[in-house]
Amino acid sequence: MRPVSIVSIGIVAFLAAIVFFSVASPGHERIADFRTLGELRVATRVNALTYRADESGTYAGFEHDLLIALGRRLEVPVRFVSYPDTAHALEAVINGQAHLAAAGLTRDSQLPLAWTAGLREIDFVLVGRAGRRGALRERDLAGRVVTVRRGTKLAETVELLRQRVPTLEIVHPPADLDDEDLLMQTASGQIDLLATERIHYTLATRYAPKLAIAYDLPFKSTVSWAMPPHAKDGLAAEINAFLSEAGDNGLLARIADQYFGHIRRLDHYDIAAFLARTQKRLPRYLPYFREAAARMGLDWRYLAALSYQESQWDPEATSYTGVRGLMMLTVDTANQLGINDRLDPKQAIFGGARYLSMLQRRLPGNVPYPDRMWMVTAAYNIGLGGINNARALARQLGKDDASWVELKSVLPLLSNPRYASQFKTGPVRGGEALIMAENIRNFYDILRRTYPVESSLLTASPVEPARSGLHLSARTTP
Repeated sequence: MRPVSIVSIGIVAFLAAIVFFSVASPGHERIADFRTLGELRVATRVNALTYRADESGTYAGFEHDLLIALGRRLEVPVRFVSYPDTAHALEAVINGQAHLAAAGLTRDSQLPLAWTAGLREIDFVLVGRAGRRGALRERDLAGRVVTVRRGTKLAETVELLRQRVPTLEIVHPPADLDDEDLLMQTASGQIDLLATERIHYTLATRYAPKLAIAYDLPFKSTVSWAMPPHAKDGLAAEINAFLSEAGDNGLLARIADQYFGHIRRLDHYDIAAFLARTQKRLPRYLPYFREAAARMGLDWRYLAALSYQESQWDPEATSYTGVRGLMMLTVDTANQLGINDRLDPKQAIFGGARYLSMLQRRLPGNVPYPDRMWMVTAAYNIGLGGINNARALARQLGKDDASWVELKSVLPLLSNPRYASQFKTGPVRGGEALIMAENIRNFYDILRRTYPVESSLLTASPVEPARSGLHLSARTTP
């Protein structure tokens, strides 16, 4: 990763003015209406939350997935064109080269643009290395160096902060460094303080527990999409109607949960311990995880993440309920799977993989991916009967029984006698199963980043719904 470069504020302001307030020259041909063109063209940038390619080359992200759903509503494919930064993405819209920009944008009334309703709320922080001085007061920022992306509302906020703390220095990173790169540089000490969205920080702490929030910035906003002003009565109305429906029917919540719903579950010590054990304990059992997962059509990293949650990769682990071993199998389950020694690592891992595969096959087929994956994970803890009870209760409460985000609000109710009395199993520790599943999601994410060459899907699960998206990269202004 390249270190950030220092650019004078005068030059930055000049460049930002050129980028943000440029208008289409007479030679520019404004993009046709999305129906006439036959596609919705979206200007974006690579961003851990908005738009990114996973290890298999499949694009994903909170805004990406929401836009794919919008394309289905509009009955046109979505063409994503990635730019090096938000300034160029916005310029593409201003110059009539894209129908909208979606890049983690905050509303800016000074720009000649129309803005959609907000997609999610955001707040911002200054992030540094943990243990330096702890939380800072404003006067403590004197002499510190803050890195912030140029041409953003966040940069304006930091500039206002510098007016109150004149010795605060501002640095602007190269456009091609993404948020994760900058946070990793902060964790390594190459960056003093980084101005970033809080959720970017939270995501990064799963890989870099040395990060800490040094200062809460006085700036809150919402992420919105930007369109040309003339779109107010056309495309903007279509999009705002879609977003309103997405809020009402739970689509917005389901997509948000897929990317953000689990990331605040672990604390600094949990993550530090997990990262240490991936170095010290995991290598001993890695061949077994790989072989067992391959036989059962699983992702070995998911199997290993579940095993860590169950036993911290301790082959002699024992719980107060009598489950034992790397996969914490009960006596009955071990007998059913033909395991004669639950404390034998290989037997335990192969048995756990078979049990997961069995749960996947028995879960009704109307549960889609990735909801299916996390219901199976919770079922590993409370059994398929517990999940079926939760789904039945969800239906009673008017919730979608095939949605993991809906089931998350139901699972803790299984231990409440008011609801548990209707089921033969009686009270079930559904809240414990929920915590377990959310922890495993985090451990799985970390292993996928550490071992990025493997398939990221549970291949025995239904494949992820096909996405209708075309993807281009624009390294310069169109």
